[in-house]
Amino acid sequence: MIYLDNSATTKPYKEVLDSYQTVAMDFFGNPSSVHGLGGEAELILKKAKSQIKTMLNTEHDIIFTSGGTESNNLAIKGIAHELRDRGNHIITTTVEHPSVLEVCRHLEQNGFSVTYLPVNENGKITVDQVNAAIQKDTILVSVMHVNNEIGAIQPIEEIADLLISHPRIRFHTDHVQGLGKINLPYNHGGIDAITISGHKIHGLKGTGCLLKKKNLVLQTLSHGGSQEFGYRAGTENVAGAVSLAKAIRYAVEEQKNYQHLAKLKDLLIEELLTYGRIHINSDEDCADHIINFSITGVKPEVMIHAFEEKDVILSTKSACSSKNEDASYVLLACGRDDDVASSAIRLSMDVNQDRQDIVEFNKVLKDVMEQYKDVMG
Repeated sequence: MIYLDNSATTKPYKEVLDSYQTVAMDFFGNPSSVHGLGGEAELILKKAKSQIKTMLNTEHDIIFTSGGTESNNLAIKGIAHELRDRGNHIITTTVEHPSVLEVCRHLEQNGFSVTYLPVNENGKITVDQVNAAIQKDTILVSVMHVNNEIGAIQPIEEIADLLISHPRIRFHTDHVQGLGKINLPYNHGGIDAITISGHKIHGLKGTGCLLKKKNLVLQTLSHGGSQEFGYRAGTENVAGAVSLAKAIRYAVEEQKNYQHLAKLKDLLIEELLTYGRIHINSDEDCADHIINFSITGVKPEVMIHAFEEKDVILSTKSACSSKNEDASYVLLACGRDDDVASSAIRLSMDVNQDRQDIVEFNKVLKDVMEQYKDVMG
């Protein structure tokens, strides 16, 4: 099998699974308990946080969550409600992950005002757009680092530089598709909150964290105990936290391998360009691990299953919305027409993807295009 759907999820590393099992079996105490077992679990939890801070070179607090969606919800809702007495205006983009867009729509229903910045044909915004959108009552900017559908890379560091001069505005970035691939200055003074998900970096589903500046106060979403600085009540998933720290370690160490994906991307695009029916939606400045293309004239689900029959795994759009047959809102926002936006396929590589996988994909692509040439017309 050739697996090319790594932006949906990655295969967990054995070492990550082993770390989870070891902690779950040997350090099963409740970290809030006062006895020895509880104390051991608490120390392990603190160690996992310390390791993540060291690996990412940040002094931000680490709040363990269940993944990207919860981290985005906690950051955006937590900041918005905490700062509501200062203002109610939020800035984001039209191509964010659903776990950001749906949160913003929910906040709009509760009295907040949201500016959705339009993107250019390559899915990107500019710092000038952010600057122009700032109002007296702006309290939050949330912009994803790497787009999950087309790989567009937003100017996060430049936006953070801008927002340093606006100390009343908080800045959050969804870094789920960037960790281990595209550099981010985790300790930048202008970045207040950063979302990370475990299962995108060979960790486990149900693990993730929110990096939060120490002076940033959030309104809690779940009430109960005082775990996770009081922001996430409930007994901590200690084994999950340790497995996340292990996955982050591998992601950071293996980022040096990421550059070889540029050659694989070139190999892919060279083949894709030989077919008149194929439109490439990821430009050369997009992240190298994501290549989005459209095969017009046939439903993307049909093509996905055709590839799967030949043991090649791809996806349409993001995993969170792939079962929705509507056109990709990301591609529509980039100005693509309905045919292109409704027939998009996403190929996403692992940082250690083998070149032979791409050679074989190109062969399968040729077979599939030949198989469906009559359907396409």
